Amino acid sequence: MGEAENRVPFFIFGDSFLDAGNNNYINTISLGQANFWPYGETLFKYPSGRFSDGRLSADFIAEYANLPFIPPFLHPGVHRFSDGANFASAGAGVLVETYPGLVINLKTQLSYFMKVAMDLKQELGDDEAKKLLSRAVYLISIGGNDYAYPFLTNSSIPESSLHVGKVIGNLSSVIQEIYKIGGRKFGFIRMGPLGCLPGMRIIKPETKGGCLEEILTLCELHNKALSELFRKLETQLSEFKYSNYDFYTFLDQRMKYPSKYGFKDGESACCGTGPFRGVPSCGGRRTAKEYQLCDNPNDYVFWDSFHLTDRAYQQMAEQMWTGTNPVVEGNYNMKSFFEFAP
Repeated sequence: MGEAENRVPFFIFGDSFLDAGNNNYINTISLGQANFWPYGETLFKYPSGRFSDGRLSADFIAEYANLPFIPPFLHPGVHRFSDGANFASAGAGVLVETYPGLVINLKTQLSYFMKVAMDLKQELGDDEAKKLLSRAVYLISIGGNDYAYPFLTNSSIPESSLHVGKVIGNLSSVIQEIYKIGGRKFGFIRMGPLGCLPGMRIIKPETKGGCLEEILTLCELHNKALSELFRKLETQLSEFKYSNYDFYTFLDQRMKYPSKYGFKDGESACCGTGPFRGVPSCGGRRTAKEYQLCDNPNDYVFWDSFHLTDRAYQQMAEQMWTGTNPVVEGNYNMKSFFEFAP
């Protein structure tokens, strides 16, 4: 992106689908870290903390935008915040009661972003910082843990529409805070069919390996409410632009028709144990010491019990980058966000 006045920073908020290693630096749940082998085996040749054999969707998007990989905010050392920052944390939810005290929830991620905005103001002055923050692209992928948490921790399951309403309400207030600080271009990753992830299929034996329907219902309610929220914000907030990526269809299609997209297996994980390799044992540091690892992660949509392979994330990023309606909802894709600098 060359000169500072043309630079479009990239700020990333969310959960393990976007965490590039923040959770390496916190005390978290056993499922909340991926800084051990074989994570990262395909690309980095070392475990970076990403929940993949290689890159995540945001890494590809940074590459397409001619940016460096955006490092995790908690990574020690000097940060160039004019390129952006990654605040995402595995296990994080919109709600503070999702894995409380063990993850960087969305409100805390927002507070980190506020610190970055202050740093940029001190470095560049108020006007330049505000311009930079309004040119920036904000990518958010969060909510799945809020819906999966009660099932994974055997807690009581909240009433669906109230639960979704609470998640969307809290998400809306964070978006509006980012907007107040200067954010204008928001990319969102819609909820995927979480009930069909290998790690969710094995939760209830009575489903016999089928998808967990209660979570699919929550995901569909969430996606509908998310679309309504963006349409509302678009009318209420001047210059608010959004690109809402249809991750649900992306994953659903690849699970059902893997060979159409160049995969051999769309249901089981490359790394894990048990049916669908759904037991989250990848790396042997969690529930079980023993785990199986496939020969070629590129043959699989799923890398571990809950996350995708480098190859699947690349296909996802390509759609986010150049997709049009209905692949992305709103009048923008990520490419137009990075090329359009007001």
